[in-house]
Amino acid sequence: MNALISVSDKTGILEFAQALHALGIKLLSTGGTAKLLADAGLPVTEVADHTGFPEMLDGRVKTLHPKVHGGLLARRDLPEHMAALKAHDIATIDLLVVNLYPFEATVAKPGCSLEDAIENIDIGGPAMVRSAAKNWKDVGVLTDASQYAGVLAELKADGKLTDTTKFALSVAAFNRISQYDGAISDYLSSIQPDGSHSQFPAQTNGRFIKLQDLRYGENSHQAAALYRDLYPAPGSLVMSRQLQGKELSYNNIADADAAWECVKSFNEAACVIVKHANPCGVAVASDALAAYSKAFKTDPTSAFGGIIALNCPLDERAAREISKQFVEVLMAPSFTPEALEVFKSKVNVRILQIDLPPGGDTPWKQGRNAMDIKRVGSGLLMQTADNHELALADLKVVSKLQPTPAQLQDLLFAWKVAKYVKSNAIVFCKDGMTMGVGAGQMSRLDSARIASIKAGHAHLSLTGTAVASDAFFPFRDGLDVVVDAGASSVIQPGGSMRDQEVIDAADERGVVMVLSGVRHFRH
Repeated sequence: MNALISVSDKTGILEFAQALHALGIKLLSTGGTAKLLADAGLPVTEVADHTGFPEMLDGRVKTLHPKVHGGLLARRDLPEHMAALKAHDIATIDLLVVNLYPFEATVAKPGCSLEDAIENIDIGGPAMVRSAAKNWKDVGVLTDASQYAGVLAELKADGKLTDTTKFALSVAAFNRISQYDGAISDYLSSIQPDGSHSQFPAQTNGRFIKLQDLRYGENSHQAAALYRDLYPAPGSLVMSRQLQGKELSYNNIADADAAWECVKSFNEAACVIVKHANPCGVAVASDALAAYSKAFKTDPTSAFGGIIALNCPLDERAAREISKQFVEVLMAPSFTPEALEVFKSKVNVRILQIDLPPGGDTPWKQGRNAMDIKRVGSGLLMQTADNHELALADLKVVSKLQPTPAQLQDLLFAWKVAKYVKSNAIVFCKDGMTMGVGAGQMSRLDSARIASIKAGHAHLSLTGTAVASDAFFPFRDGLDVVVDAGASSVIQPGGSMRDQEVIDAADERGVVMVLSGVRHFRH
């Protein structure tokens, strides 16, 4: 049996090659890999010696030769193929170990030049991988160090690889080539004639890995599955670990993502309760119990069967309070053993732990998407993600009445929540807690009325609240509705032709109005 090894990432390759040699497998290799193996005392044949043709063009051509591809592509079950090999003195290659030039890592470096990118496009490697993967019944092809241990175990046990293993390796190989070519296409398609890069390449190539099939989609007659990015970010929902509970549904995952994205935007201990993709209760406090208790008060009715996310460790006290309610999904960065014990009897509650890497507030930012994508008929809408963060210094006070420090904090809190509420969004807040949420209505007036109605049902007073509107008030009537409900301060983007009319109405009603300068439509 012959193995050809040519790797850019040499992680674990020496140990793997030593194990192959111990099994009596002959080693072929190229360049730096061959030197590494030879320096370790392994008998290895350089590909140039094997083909009788030297490497050329600074290594651009070394494995593109019939003695390589013939040895990989020849079908052992076809006499004419084997006769052709014998006639041309070509040995079969039964195992191929290749990983590719680090194109993705190269272009991810700040300041990467087009020349550097081009020189890190592998040609011979993908060609060999495709040849071996095509001829999977006769050749095992390894494209990642994670495959070494399993292949070795099978070779040691049986002296050969099963068809099942070889086919799985072939599929993984073609997937890797697809990922590699997609990354090259994305990069080159984004380059402009002047050398600048566009955020939106001329061709985009989605690359996602399936995590699991789901029981069904939004409705039981729809099929569904969950995929993750090829390179998922730490602190993102797809990196969560399910500690207990039933299998997550399509709707569970969609709602959980809405809750997690919202809760991780807060630096203080925070709790977000989501129902049907909208926050129905959000609060910040000193700890998990206080944050949950405040968030739950906003809308206990909607919280029934909701999704709960916390951005702080969940302890036993908070767990006991949460366990009193019907919860579909509970998420946090960590859980104390005592907290998990509380939920052991609630076997259907899905508990997700999303581990966060160290680095202050960095983990909350690492899990963000750079792009948002929405499917339309036979096409895609792509946009940069709404990752805008509003700071106190960004606020523009346009009313005669100046906000108090407490009002400013409530306005910032309300604005942060409104970003995650479906448009048209109206959010009443006070003391770090949502008091009424109006979401997804065709009329901003209706959203405002619904928010105040919900507050009434929860027996919450809106007197002295801060209100966020995700987009400008086109007329003063929307402002009048929230002020009539009890609001004393309002934050909105501004930008309407009737801004002055609305500002004058704020002065007339004796309320604070500040402009954010940006809007947060969420459709």
